Amino acid sequence: MAKLSLVCWKCGASLAAEPLPLARVAECPSCNADLHVCRLCEFYDPAVAKFCREPVAEEVHNKERANFCGYFQPRPQAFTAHDPQPEQGARNALDALFGDDSDDRDATSGMNDVDAARQQLDKLFGPDKD
Repeated sequence: MAKLSLVCWKCGASLAAEPLPLARVAECPSCNADLHVCRLCEFYDPAVAKFCREPVAEEVHNKERANFCGYFQPRPQAFTAHDPQPEQGARNALDALFGDDSDDRDATSGMNDVDAARQQLDKLFGPDKD
């Protein structure tokens, strides 16, 4: 295994300076995450039962904490970058489904909640006639 491609499962920092095999107490020098963990293992696979492709390994419940698994093999490129703004993707999907109402948000941005709600109600149902 090439040491240069081994990276932290949590932050993506290079682990090229870490001695192999990784000790049970090894930590990432960048984020201090445990390294002898399921998430960094070659057998880790969320698509299978117990998230482990090794059939005889004992189940480890916390996949992000150091463990004593004897089948542990560090997996190169274990880091998966996450979308920094998942809520934006969800909002875009909602806007595509229901239409973009950003003009309404801009019009009510300077109002307090009660006035903004009243303006939205008036827009939907017309002004309240007493």
